[in-house]
Amino acid sequence: MPEPLSRWQEQSLRAVSSAVRADAFWRDYLLDEGVSISGESAPIAVHLAVFNQPYLDFLLEGRKTVESRFSAVRCPPYQRVKGGDVLLLKPAGGPIVGLCLVQDVWFYTLDRSSWRHVRQTFARELCAQDPKFWRAREHAQFATLMRVTKPTTIQAVDCEKRDRRGWVVLREAPSQAALAI
Repeated sequence: MPEPLSRWQEQSLRAVSSAVRADAFWRDYLLDEGVSISGESAPIAVHLAVFNQPYLDFLLEGRKTVESRFSAVRCPPYQRVKGGDVLLLKPAGGPIVGLCLVQDVWFYTLDRSSWRHVRQTFARELCAQDPKFWRAREHAQFATLMRVTKPTTIQAVDCEKRDRRGWVVLREAPSQAALAI
């Protein structure tokens, strides 16, 4: 059973649902038989991703097509995000300013070989050609990489998130097991 949403989470989901009503793709994708992402039985998973610049702008401009999260411990989004999920996008300390769709996901337990693979395969799509990007993550043990599509800028939506997490699972999709009768 998923945890109940906090007040700020529920308000953010409701506001984003309203902000995308005029966009045909997002309206159709986020609504399932009239149940919005803020509804009680949302059909899709929604995540809040916090970004530092310039990576948020790169993603919204379509230059950055793979998002990454590196960590020293197993924590979301590691093993918690999948293709078809929606990412709400916000700068650190700011409002939600966009969203995108997760197309593909790769999870890595990092060792020398997987580090080399990630860097060689994804550096360009991550907009991470600067060695500083890789040095800042060199102590990570786990990586989640997500190919994203449909980056869309929306009118800013206030988000009262006050903790330091860079990733929050706002809404989990119902599991297949929960749907089985």
